[in-house]
Amino acid sequence: MKEKRIKTTLKTPQATFEFGELLGKYLIAGDVVALIGVGVPEEYCITSPTYTIVNEYQGRIPLYHFDLYRLEGNSDLENLGYEEYFEGKGVTVIEWAEKITHLLPENRMEVRISHLGNDVREFEIIGFGDHYGKIVDDVVHFLPR
Repeated sequence: MKEKRIKTTLKTPQATFEFGELLGKYLIAGDVVALIGVGVPEEYCITSPTYTIVNEYQGRIPLYHFDLYRLEGNSDLENLGYEEYFEGKGVTVIEWAEKITHLLPENRMEVRISHLGNDVREFEIIGFGDHYGKIVDDVVHFLPR
């Protein structure tokens, strides 16, 4: 399978927000974006009595946001019918995707995030398949080097 990669370092929360906005402009219905390495130190984790694995948001196209932080097992996802989201009418973004790499579609985008200190993050964007490789080719022109 074809794969394209780029890396960029973003130094502020605003730059990270702008990157997300830029990436979002290229995504279409049925796209899957796996976020990997979004580690949060234990002291910053928020516990809540209510926890939802998937939230749906309306925008230009629907956004299906999966938060797998508290995922107990694959049955949690299977009960949601996750494959219908992956092939649905919106974009699926999966936080903590490293927990389900074996369930991710072969063609997808991965965004690997490393914390470099303070607000600085390194992003490695990997497009698996022609469609996502084209997105990487397009986005690279707008990223800081």
